Amino acid sequence: MANKEYSLAHTKWMCKYHIVFTPKYRRKIIYNQYRESIGEILKQLCGYKGVEVIEGHLMPDHVHMLVSIPPKISVSSFMGYLKGKSALMIFDKHANLKYKFGNRHFWAEGYYVSTVGLNEATITKYIQEQEKHDIALDKLSVKEYEDPFKG
Repeated sequence: MANKEYSLAHTKWMCKYHIVFTPKYRRKIIYNQYRESIGEILKQLCGYKGVEVIEGHLMPDHVHMLVSIPPKISVSSFMGYLKGKSALMIFDKHANLKYKFGNRHFWAEGYYVSTVGLNEATITKYIQEQEKHDIALDKLSVKEYEDPFKG
């Protein structure tokens, strides 16, 4: 998968991106019944644009995706499409979320994107192990601290 090239009429391309984006106010909304439907919606929208989802993981408060976007689509236009349409589809499927997120703004503004060269395996492993890493950090940070100024 690392060196899989695609082709258009006069173009050979291998454009892969690591994308991270969050729900508005970084609410921990992506869990339980929403997790599956949000994942299906994102895959469906990527399929409509001809974008291949190589790896993806839904965390409680953000989304990691490793995608292959054709060069005829800019990353910013694809992300505008993905976040805009997915928000509408999420609110259509889960009408009760409209009250938590006013004006149908499900996703926060902006996103993180990084190009993936030939180190796709490293990025894929990072996305797969992200949740384990976050859980491990949370377990370490639960430590109770004593006040050093108490006698």
